[in-house]
Amino acid sequence: MTRHPDRTRLAESELAADVLPASQLYTSVRVVAQTGSTNADLVAAANSGAPAGAVLVAEDQTAGRGRLDRSWQSQPGASLTFSVLLRPSGVPVASRGWLPLLTGVAAVSALRAQTGLDVVLKWPNDVLAGAGNGAARGGGKLAGILAEQAGDAVVVGIGLNVSATESELPGGHATSLWLAGATETGRQAILTELLRELERWYLRWSGGPRPGDAEACGLRGSYLRWCATVGRDVRVEMPGGKTLSGHAIDVDKAGQLLVSAADGVHAISAGDVVHVR
Repeated sequence: MTRHPDRTRLAESELAADVLPASQLYTSVRVVAQTGSTNADLVAAANSGAPAGAVLVAEDQTAGRGRLDRSWQSQPGASLTFSVLLRPSGVPVASRGWLPLLTGVAAVSALRAQTGLDVVLKWPNDVLAGAGNGAARGGGKLAGILAEQAGDAVVVGIGLNVSATESELPGGHATSLWLAGATETGRQAILTELLRELERWYLRWSGGPRPGDAEACGLRGSYLRWCATVGRDVRVEMPGGKTLSGHAIDVDKAGQLLVSAADGVHAISAGDVVHVR
């Protein structure tokens, strides 16, 4: 770990040059100094007819949101906050719930390759630093993912803590790549790899003879490989205030978490999961 976190600003021209020429997905890359929410901006753009493949990155995001309309706090220069506009027209609507899980798999693949960390997933799409990293706040949350529908488009956003220090993080279980002992904390290199992995997985999932089939393209298998939730006792806090306690046994073909409880197996499509130690 370097002694001081890297806070180098992102270079839009270099990022576009690294990502766009060989891409079969991305059509534009913009880096803005500040915005309320990159997701909200691209949802508005999608509703105005913007093409698929637009990438919007913000150095400072003042009104970032996570799942269930929670706020996402980020420190300028210490995080990556970006969104991608997708139009999966060939994918059945029922299969599009896999998009945030797919983004989680892409994030884990990229971060493992770039940072040397034991990065894992908590269902459905929280990115965690594996407890085996042996660094400060190991096992904490590195990133959150939010997918929003906009007509026939879906906007996927990622908020990743890169070089935030202890004092810059919110309370709870948040951590950063720097605190977890990452070998790479350069945001330009990390973002480039994240976008490449997202494209790779998206094209595999949305193309081919069975678009949207997470089993056929290998997405479900890869998700299960990196999912730290399956095989653990969990407590699921569901919309409406209900709570379910049991043992997470699988993620089904629809991306739902299967939890074995005293009254049988439940398929959970939405909820907050707590890993019970």
